[in-house]
Amino acid sequence: MKLAFTASARPEAQEALRRLRHVYGESGEREADVIVALGGDGHMLETLRRRLKDKKPVYGMNRGTVGFLMNDYNEDTLPERLAKAATVRIRPLVMRCETAAGTVLEERAFNEVSLLRETAQSARLKIIVDGAVRMPELLCDGVLVATPAGSTAYNFSAHGPILPINSRLLALTPISAFRPRRWRGALLPHRAQVRIEVLEAEKRTVSAAADNLETRDVIAVDIKEDTGAAVPIMFDEGHALDERILREQFNV
Repeated sequence: MKLAFTASARPEAQEALRRLRHVYGESGEREADVIVALGGDGHMLETLRRRLKDKKPVYGMNRGTVGFLMNDYNEDTLPERLAKAATVRIRPLVMRCETAAGTVLEERAFNEVSLLRETAQSARLKIIVDGAVRMPELLCDGVLVATPAGSTAYNFSAHGPILPINSRLLALTPISAFRPRRWRGALLPHRAQVRIEVLEAEKRTVSAAADNLETRDVIAVDIKEDTGAAVPIMFDEGHALDERILREQFNV
């Protein structure tokens, strides 16, 4: 099995990169069968974005902080672990942003697309799903659309639902909703097309982020699943992503 290694800038990730290259050697990413990512969840998300074209499987080992998308770090028996690993294909969201400056930007997100107020004033948003206005006005700190893979991340911290990894759903979750105060969000079919328009965009400025890629001063954001861009991610036997997500629901 041909391997290529990639690592975040953290010192422990760089040290692991040096040691693993020494032990196992390395092929270039073009020739590799598996990409081994060393770092935290942020580095994993960056690595997955780089695999959108070639769809090569990514196996992560935690040299970061949380590491929910990573396996435990262990230098020994890496080929054996890879041979036994379970593979899950996760699909990103497409975020298309229109900015106040008139530019249009597009990014991919494997966890979530989030909109957040930029100032002390609440964001004022309109939510449209499949062309129908579902929320004419939401006064809030922000709102996000999460994938099943990302439902245990920012979405869960914002009191959104945890989604089973194989569910064909998206979570639409408000962040500190002020009006309507009791709205807790919605579950949407994975093929739903969500448009969020910023009301009073000059006065109540809003940023949008695809995972950790931020665009500021947006006036409208379109979000949908990229159905043709599934990327394989590998987990150690007995620690697959579906098991982690299920276990997280009982973690109190």
